[in-house]
Amino acid sequence: MDRVSICQAKAKLSALVERAARGKEVTITRRGKAVAKLVPVRSPALTERARAFDELEAFAKTLRVRCFNLRKAIEWGRR
Repeated sequence: MDRVSICQAKAKLSALVERAARGKEVTITRRGKAVAKLVPVRSPALTERARAFDELEAFAKTLRVRCFNLRKAIEWGRR
């Protein structure tokens, strides 16, 4: 993650936006303290998928199963 001052961010905004579009996060600072973060936009489908996986993992932790392999469960469900 890169850190830039507000002054640098104003001067190089296009380059910072391009960096964020490629997946890099940029923290914008004022007097050395972080005040904002420029991050890539995540598509709604990826966000939904990530949330579903988080919910599955949380559910798996509630089960009393010795070993739970999420990847194997997904492959089994596709059969």
